[in-house]
Amino acid sequence: MWKNKNVWIILGGELVAGLGLWFGIIGNLEFLQQHVPSDFFKSLILFTGLLAGVLVGPLAGKVCDRYSKKIVLLYSGFLRMISVTFMLLALHFSSISWMLVFMVTFQISAAFYFPALQATIPLIVEEKELLAMNGIHMNVSTISRIAGTALGGMLLAVVSLQSLYIASFIAYVILFGVTFFLNIPNQHTNELNQRPKMQFTEMIPLLKKYPLVKIALLLTMIPMLFLGGFNLIVMSISELQHDRAIKGLLYTTEGMAFMIGTFAVKRMTRDRDLRKLLYIFSLLIAVSQGSLYLAEMKIASLASFALFGFSVGCFFPITATIFQTNIPKEYHGRFFSLKNMIDRVLFQIVLLGTGFFLDVVGLEMMVVLFSGLSLLLLIYFFVRETGDPVSLQQHDSTF
Repeated sequence: MWKNKNVWIILGGELVAGLGLWFGIIGNLEFLQQHVPSDFFKSLILFTGLLAGVLVGPLAGKVCDRYSKKIVLLYSGFLRMISVTFMLLALHFSSISWMLVFMVTFQISAAFYFPALQATIPLIVEEKELLAMNGIHMNVSTISRIAGTALGGMLLAVVSLQSLYIASFIAYVILFGVTFFLNIPNQHTNELNQRPKMQFTEMIPLLKKYPLVKIALLLTMIPMLFLGGFNLIVMSISELQHDRAIKGLLYTTEGMAFMIGTFAVKRMTRDRDLRKLLYIFSLLIAVSQGSLYLAEMKIASLASFALFGFSVGCFFPITATIFQTNIPKEYHGRFFSLKNMIDRVLFQIVLLGTGFFLDVVGLEMMVVLFSGLSLLLLIYFFVRETGDPVSLQQHDSTF
């Protein structure tokens, strides 16, 4: 795998793009804190961009399946560069409207980019290397998140917010450049171009054929209850503890724990039912969220984020590999676009809910409510699926 130049391009591009992404996120949070006092209104602004990504999801799925993944990555990367210029206008005019334009164009770009990227990985590595590749890819993403948040926070102390977005733009230009060097097999795409026009709705009956995929999709709802309001929770903890520096510590702690989880998951999955492991890690995620009831204590909040990071570091490589190995490659674009849409819808609902509950009941009561909901969902899915013992080993002998 390490002799494959495509692997290095994907991982290197992810590192650079991740730095740009988190520079932008740090900038977004700072801009919102300066101009929008209400947590609920902050969530509404973030919601607008996510909604745009959901609306173009069906089109993105069909495009990713029908055309070259490299072309989709290039066009979506170019749109992402253009989107940053709208945020520079928002800074210049102190305009929430221009920020909304930025959010919409950026999320439309992401709606095409990420399904194409997920569909590319199985084309450039062998199936037996997928779990390792997914884990490494997520580790690189986490490293870029840790470095991006740390560097972004430091840069804000010495340079203007505009400079932070310019750095983000440069990172996207570099990603756009290295994407040209990708060499993705096109035989699969050429075959699809000779078939009748494919419909996005074909994915719904297809999912019924793959029970483990359905289980993994349903269980993704549980970490999403934490991830949807992640940035708002971090800001709330910072305000609760009256400590601006805690934001960086929380991001770093969660990121380091995530990396440990992705390294550990390969060993934990040997000769084990991945369905049961998904339930175990989902339970740990619910516990980590509920433990934020003690978020006023610095040690307790860091421990909660560490537990969450480790759990999702195990959870997401497993689910990504399940999806890539069980769903036929000719459906990968549409499937990952569908998953992206589901994630975005859940993210929007949780984001709005997080902003609302932070304003109305506060952080402590909100995390208790969300943790309780996670546990109820976990019990419901477990009871419903107990009679259907499906494991990934039935589909992929590499574990």
